[in-house]
Amino acid sequence: MDNEVEGNAAERFRELSNRLAKGVAVVSARHRGHDVARTVTDVITVSWDPPTVMVSLYSLGRMAEALEAESTFAVSFLSADQRWIAQWLAEPGTPTIGLLDQIPHRRLDPAGPALIEGASAGLVVRKEHEFEVATHTLFAGGVVAMVGAGARPSALLRHRGDYIQVGDHM
Repeated sequence: MDNEVEGNAAERFRELSNRLAKGVAVVSARHRGHDVARTVTDVITVSWDPPTVMVSLYSLGRMAEALEAESTFAVSFLSADQRWIAQWLAEPGTPTIGLLDQIPHRRLDPAGPALIEGASAGLVVRKEHEFEVATHTLFAGGVVAMVGAGARPSALLRHRGDYIQVGDHM
């Protein structure tokens, strides 16, 4: 086993990390009167008591800019049938106005972040910490509200560069 980092380490690390199956979520915030949302696979459950999560976002992206400015954000863990939402919100160059117009969503607070309808779970998070690591910013906070789908839908996963559901490739 080659254990040294050399050559194109970023490309090799991406290839190796794509071997991990990860849950797919949408992070959203209300920023300057508009919804900002992005597909992510790096949501970490930091603590169950008190409920705390952390997300990793590209530091120069619109989503990180929004979370830097806002005090709350939402995390919606997508269901297996929401692949189209994951794909849409992962695309570069999505519009800043009307981003969620075609995506069913709701707000627990009229001025708060959007939660994706039909997601297996949704969290509203009060941002408590943020810090930069390499090219990304980590945002951590306490969960202030949570919702869950009643039927326990299958989760959408990302594995080997594709969106899958449990049982597709594993």
